[in-house]
Amino acid sequence: MAKYTKEMILQMVEEEDVEFIRLQFTDMFGTLKNVAITSSQLEKALNNQCMFDGSSIEGFVRIEESDMYLYPDLDSFAILPWRPQQGKVARLICDIYRPDGRPFEGSPRYILQRVLKRAADMGYQFNVGPECEFFLFHTDENGMPTTLTHEKAGYFDLGPVDLGENARRDMVLTLEDMGFEIEASHHEVAPAQHEIDFKYADALTTADRIMTFKFAVRTIAKRHGLHATFMPKPKIGINGSGMHVNMSLSKNGKNCFVDANDPLGLSQEAYYFIGGILKHMKGMTAITNPLVNSYKRLVPGYEAPVYIAWSAKNRSPLIRIPAARGESTRVELRSPDPSSNPYLVLAACLAAGLEGIEHKIMPPKPIDRNIFEMSKEEKKEMSIHSLPGTLREALYNLEQDEFIYHVLGEDFAEKYIRAKKAEWQDYTIQVTSWEIDQYLYKI
Repeated sequence: MAKYTKEMILQMVEEEDVEFIRLQFTDMFGTLKNVAITSSQLEKALNNQCMFDGSSIEGFVRIEESDMYLYPDLDSFAILPWRPQQGKVARLICDIYRPDGRPFEGSPRYILQRVLKRAADMGYQFNVGPECEFFLFHTDENGMPTTLTHEKAGYFDLGPVDLGENARRDMVLTLEDMGFEIEASHHEVAPAQHEIDFKYADALTTADRIMTFKFAVRTIAKRHGLHATFMPKPKIGINGSGMHVNMSLSKNGKNCFVDANDPLGLSQEAYYFIGGILKHMKGMTAITNPLVNSYKRLVPGYEAPVYIAWSAKNRSPLIRIPAARGESTRVELRSPDPSSNPYLVLAACLAAGLEGIEHKIMPPKPIDRNIFEMSKEEKKEMSIHSLPGTLREALYNLEQDEFIYHVLGEDFAEKYIRAKKAEWQDYTIQVTSWEIDQYLYKI
């Protein structure tokens, strides 16, 4: 049921003295974009008459078909609590449409909506709760970000050791002002690393909230003289940042992953869902881990998953089943990182899981031992494969997975792969400080 109508939004804008409205959308790489309008143009925008140049957004359309329209999602209306109290600023998250009224198939939000429609046709609602990690670093005298921190805090530490505590508290309060229900916030394992968890919701709402979350966290960090980064592995020798994704399907308000008679408390649908994700995980990895830097996190020794396996008893596999059962039963995918586009991640996860259900894809037996301590022979005997080790390898696997290719749409997938291959090529020709340190003096 809709939360807001056009009339309600116009009334709130007038009563709250909102002067500017940001019409926001997300590009293929998960970067938030916006067009700002004044309140005098709001009615036009609410009537889906606000146009922008789609050819200027990477991965969208060619210059000869550049006119695109922004259709605001009325329920996404929110006043930004960190802006002035006179002449306030609000935002609306928008869908992107072509001039002939068709949804733009290259919009990440539409790609997720398309998969959600398929789930709804099967009778399912897809619920997701993310765990977003990030680092807080100092800025230099010019306000530019660094990787410097004076902090030495670790997991669950508190002030005065946790020097980011005040900033994190303001982030939580700001997010609550924007309608988030914050379940927990704490210091993470690495110095200057933090996590804020918000309550699960349907997948589209959650993807929107992840984009809002990153926007708000960066903004509040800057107000504290800090830089918040969602880069997966900003420093060597410490844990990287992940974005674990907790997923469940429901029908008629009941969790479909529950079966009290099963030894693990899981339904057949839950097993099939896991099976589908495991089947397509290599093809999905270029989406869940989209940067060259993402693969510096996915290495042994830093709590990030490396192997394609699942378990209800330990944290080393790619997928784990948290201990909570009943309506809290869920499947946790641990490989995604916060640099990923949440719309694409959730679309790929749901599509793979639904294929598992449709084709009754049973996962292999759970791995209840620490995979990192297994020998190469043991892993081979148990058919435990590794995630792609580089962005190049991940892109190759995406190209080979026709199913995930189809989920993204052929045109979108080709543009995404082309751009990411260019990113990989640019990376391979760099001369790094490590190479200089290793070779310059002795060669």
